[in-house]
Amino acid sequence: MRYIYKLLISGLALLVPLAGCDTEKLHNLNINPQALNEVNMNFLFSAAQLGAASGGSEGDNRYIDWRTNIGYCSYWVQHLANSGGGGLSSGDKYFENVESDNAPWEFIYGGQLKNLNEVLKQTGEGGFEEGRRKNTREAARILRAFLFQRLTDYYGNIPYSSALQGIEGEFFPEYDNQQAIYTAVLSELEQAGAAISASNPDDGFAAADMIFQGDVDKWKRWANSIMLRMAMRMSNVDAATAGTMVTKALSGAGVFNSNDDIPWVPMSETPSQWTNQNGISRAFIPGDGGQSRIMSKTLIDVLKGDDPNSVADDDPRLMIFSDGVNGDTDPLAQEGMPNGLDAGTLDEYTGITGTNPNELFSRLNVAFIDVDDPYMLMSYAEVEFLQAEAIERGIGTVSGSAKEHYDAGVRAAMQMYEPFDASFAVSDAAVDAYLAAYPYTNGGANALEMIGTQMWLSKFLNWWEAWSDYRRTGYPNLTPIDYPGNITNGQIPRRLRYPSHEIATNSDNIASGGTSPDTHLGKVWWDVN
Repeated sequence: MRYIYKLLISGLALLVPLAGCDTEKLHNLNINPQALNEVNMNFLFSAAQLGAASGGSEGDNRYIDWRTNIGYCSYWVQHLANSGGGGLSSGDKYFENVESDNAPWEFIYGGQLKNLNEVLKQTGEGGFEEGRRKNTREAARILRAFLFQRLTDYYGNIPYSSALQGIEGEFFPEYDNQQAIYTAVLSELEQAGAAISASNPDDGFAAADMIFQGDVDKWKRWANSIMLRMAMRMSNVDAATAGTMVTKALSGAGVFNSNDDIPWVPMSETPSQWTNQNGISRAFIPGDGGQSRIMSKTLIDVLKGDDPNSVADDDPRLMIFSDGVNGDTDPLAQEGMPNGLDAGTLDEYTGITGTNPNELFSRLNVAFIDVDDPYMLMSYAEVEFLQAEAIERGIGTVSGSAKEHYDAGVRAAMQMYEPFDASFAVSDAAVDAYLAAYPYTNGGANALEMIGTQMWLSKFLNWWEAWSDYRRTGYPNLTPIDYPGNITNGQIPRRLRYPSHEIATNSDNIASGGTSPDTHLGKVWWDVN
């Protein structure tokens, strides 16, 4: 006992001198000099923009594109083809790949929306940036709306109103139905598009904005262009609301009015291949991604026109999308591979034992796989085609004629690839010749099919949006694949399945509010085609 007492006394003796020390210095010893006490919201905004270009903010910029955009959707819409049996090319045979279903959910919720949510929280009431960075806030709302539109169109009902609130203790968010999400997102676009303004203080917004470099007018037009897309997506189930939103989208600042309005995310070869390089490009690079570059027969046949033995009516994009057949760049030599073939049926198709598809079929142009190519989020051509369709169907108030918008859409779609490579330039004369060979007639019997087919062509590389357009319009007239063992009974898939980890952890909310059935044939709200 005495020994313990002595120790206590000795300990107190040692502590006494500390009373006279500089307490501020002691306090500073407990501060991590490398920790951030405050994060500049512009950094998170830039990270979200980069992440929107194939998920780069999550550390692997090729994952989401490789799995879902390419591995599923490029095959579902028959732009690419593959003789393989599954894995990251599952879409060709309508096989299931868990990673392809999971990827958009993981990367959009877990990276892009998470960053944007923090921007909105900290620039809103009670945040440490309250009252500042107003344009950053409104642009973040627009980008957030764009990302939620993508998510809900892939899966249907998803967490929205209670999503991204883990810090607040909401670990198992309830599901909102897609119609309610559309209503909320359209309202968000309308409000944010009106609030973003050149009269607001810059607060570093222009420097942080890698898409439009602080051009608020372009942000306004993008908000309205997303609104136009969503309005037409819902036009088959709620034509009245769709018409109202089409009219709103085209009023005020309006929608994209040239290819100069395209939201591009710049990419760079350095400093990091995992976050700064183009994820689509990286998925196709041999030894890195190595995804097959074989072009689908469906696509090549459309590009070669009505007369496959003549180049006179070829689409100018034929030798932009394709870099040839085993080095042969003659347009007449281009041939696509039918979807749904395996090694055995491919040999039957070609009459060659041990067919190498890389030697017999057109392949994706290698100029598209430069890792510093920019990433296109949405095109001007799309908004022209949507306006042409709206006129033909009497949805909303749209100025001009359907033919004017159709022709403008075709021209824009053919002339928008120069940022990838200067050799992709298409002259006005070439576009004029194509439009003369395939003239559009207002109110024509095949008007909607022509619009839908051109929309499909314009979504090259943006295959998940081409898939959404196909689900809504039914164009072009694709022939489904019925490969043995496929998961859809030979039907083109209609939605992504909920991620396996979401099913494991949030099953009660999926059961009460999720899209049913949770299969690839379950349909989202607007899909009634």
